[in-house]
Amino acid sequence: MVISIDHGNVSCKVSSGRVFTSGLRESNVRPAFGEDVLKYKGKYYTISDKRIPYMRTKFNDDRFYVLTLFGVGYHIEDNGLYESGMIPVQLLVGLPPSHYGAQYERFEEYFKRGEVEEFEFRGKPFRIYVSEVISFPQAFAAAMPVYGAISSLPKVMVIDIGGFTADYLMIKNGQADLSVCDSLENGVIILYNQITARVNSDLDILLDESDIDAILKGEHNNFNDDVKRIVNETAHTFISDLFGKLRERAIDLRTGRTVFVGGGSILLRKQIEVSGKVASPIFIDRITANAKGYELLYRASKRG
Repeated sequence: MVISIDHGNVSCKVSSGRVFTSGLRESNVRPAFGEDVLKYKGKYYTISDKRIPYMRTKFNDDRFYVLTLFGVGYHIEDNGLYESGMIPVQLLVGLPPSHYGAQYERFEEYFKRGEVEEFEFRGKPFRIYVSEVISFPQAFAAAMPVYGAISSLPKVMVIDIGGFTADYLMIKNGQADLSVCDSLENGVIILYNQITARVNSDLDILLDESDIDAILKGEHNNFNDDVKRIVNETAHTFISDLFGKLRERAIDLRTGRTVFVGGGSILLRKQIEVSGKVASPIFIDRITANAKGYELLYRASKRG
């Protein structure tokens, strides 16, 4: 069974469409409420709205491993694939392109533990064996849904605005150019912190991340015009600063095509479009784009 998971700093995304916060609540006893409870090695876990603080390397402890068990459980349950016997899993994961070469071997080893894992999810016993782990470069994977449209172009910049970082990668004539890639600390977590600090300082109001998301999406909310103004002004400045950093690296988005992927790109699409600094943007409005891309690359590799 192929299961593809994108381990983001804000949320984990499964290619089948499930998205959940990259945060865990651990307990020695079964929680009184909620059905999405996972029991692993004598501990009970639930997904928390409070995400795990940013980790450059996600294999330092078992938290992202437990989140992966949630992803596996969700995939199996959501697709009606549960069975009581041992389930073999081919796990597909990804890393930022600038971290890929240095980390992919340890990241794959982190998930492939060479033993049958037993856990309980939603009251059902699960037995899985991770027979294969393959990691792919993020951003490149996320561009796979539009690969047919960009593969023949001489220069395409892919920008993946995620939780803590904004990753960029050049694709030339369909091939990833890893000499033009990096991760900038310009993810939406930075934006959230900037907004909450400014609103608290100027208006003595505490916003959480869901409030900020609602304002940026233009959804109905009860906040006054001053709060909305600060949120939108800060978002515009944030995008301007990101493009400024790219310009410092001799990357001009007014030439060639630019593919925007990731939850941050979806959230900040309006600010990107009105910035005047991107000539021909392509937006992939699928938050699971990286996870889906891992799956497409994996199946393409199996076909040769």
